[in-house]
Amino acid sequence: MIMSRKIDNILLIDDDEPTNFLTNLMIQESGIGCDVHTMYTALDALEWLKVESNPTPDLILLDINMPMMNGWEFLEEYRQLPITTKSKMIIVMLTSSLNPHDKLKAEAIDEVSAYVNKPIAFDDILGIVDRVSA
Repeated sequence: MIMSRKIDNILLIDDDEPTNFLTNLMIQESGIGCDVHTMYTALDALEWLKVESNPTPDLILLDINMPMMNGWEFLEEYRQLPITTKSKMIIVMLTSSLNPHDKLKAEAIDEVSAYVNKPIAFDDILGIVDRVSA
């Protein structure tokens, strides 16, 4: 299925390699036709976002539970980035957490557009693309 709006770049931030493999597979199967840049730590992702020559992601898929810096801490640092750096980015929290507090916390953060349980499904990708395209 080819989407009506092409997303050029996705930044996937997750420390779990099998999850990243499955997420990339779902993105490929969705027909979005975009580049996925995978970072295994939130710190690496922040540094990547600060490099002007790197493509600006349309979408960030962000894991909550990661070592060194979790998704919540990433969001605190993300807020400090220049507005031009983050102007067109949509952030979706990816989680395996069953804690309802995490979902409520994510819904209360302006920068977070959606909260999706891992592993991400094909329908989740399509729903996210619809949000980005709206």
